[in-house]
Amino acid sequence: MKKILLILCIISSFSLTAQKKIGGIEIPVKVNFNETNLELNGAGVRTKYFMDMYVGGLYLSTKNDNGIIVMNDDKTMAIKLHIVSSLITTKKMVDAVDEGFKKSTKGKQAELKAEIDKFKAVFSPEIKENDVYDFVYIPEKGTVIYKNSKPTVTIKGLEFKKALFGIWLCSEPADTDLKAAMLGK
Repeated sequence: MKKILLILCIISSFSLTAQKKIGGIEIPVKVNFNETNLELNGAGVRTKYFMDMYVGGLYLSTKNDNGIIVMNDDKTMAIKLHIVSSLITTKKMVDAVDEGFKKSTKGKQAELKAEIDKFKAVFSPEIKENDVYDFVYIPEKGTVIYKNSKPTVTIKGLEFKKALFGIWLCSEPADTDLKAAMLGK
């Protein structure tokens, strides 16, 4: 009986460390993309008008609390967004992404228009509560966009990755509290 209890305690301790609860959502502490292990650097909740919109997590191979360095790094990394509000629609997400790209590129988003348009198309069909998006940058391949664990599109180029990750990590991020949380601050 004692052995069974010990085994159950060990198993439950593994399951506790495999996920982290943020804003009521369990997100993985570790992920693997392109045979690269990534660890949760930090995660938080995107709020707007005092309402939770989504949980965002940043995954890196090595912890880093500098958003500009992370944005510019040519290393495998990922951002996970877990939609927690039914108020997020495709139109609202596309509008928010447009604003984010404008800020992250300092108004030079026209240079990435084709890539940005390709990215925005991922939000169609309509976004639903509990949809999960993974934006995974893989050097020399590009940014692979997953919706609910299924790859939807790959967008080439480090410059696009910088602009995309900049939405959350640039000097004018979508949400300063979420940026700090993603950077483990």
